[in-house]
Amino acid sequence: MDEKELIEKIVTKDHGAFKALVDRYQTLVINTCYHLLGNRQDAEDVAQEVFFQVYKSAQKFRKEAKLSTWLYRIAVNRSLNFVRDNRRFRWLESLSSLLEGDRQPVSTVPTSNSDRPDIALERKERNAVVQRAIDSLPAKQRAAFVLHKYEGLSYQEIAEILQHSLSSVESLIHRAKLNLQRKLIHYLKES
Repeated sequence: MDEKELIEKIVTKDHGAFKALVDRYQTLVINTCYHLLGNRQDAEDVAQEVFFQVYKSAQKFRKEAKLSTWLYRIAVNRSLNFVRDNRRFRWLESLSSLLEGDRQPVSTVPTSNSDRPDIALERKERNAVVQRAIDSLPAKQRAAFVLHKYEGLSYQEIAEILQHSLSSVESLIHRAKLNLQRKLIHYLKES
């Protein structure tokens, strides 16, 4: 069943079609929420809200749009609302992976010193500093940055999701990187 048929059936409250949609897009939605929230449980809760909103407002889906773009947009907006309401982030990425473009989480990269408590403590401290820096970014910069660095989306895809021009997205990501560099320069000099 293609995207258009799926949405048409969901509009008629077809529970089987809704289950198919959830099965097909659950991983995408949870991962998007997770990268914006930094907490698996919160991401699952917000993802549930995303799918509930899709079910309620399926008739508003524009047939010419891509379903994944619509889902990303809802997931990003719901996640940013959650952050505004709860004011908490738990980022687990190192500074170098954020600024240099490596999308693999530090927690999954094995190190030969991973069993040393001093290194684990240093990594935890670095992650907390980075978390605070990202948390302090303006919402649109944070969303564009996360969609690009964590989700691997192109600038064009991000523009569609955030409903901004391509040049605006380029500017948002550039400013996010500059802001992170400014906020983290003192930490880098001390380390």
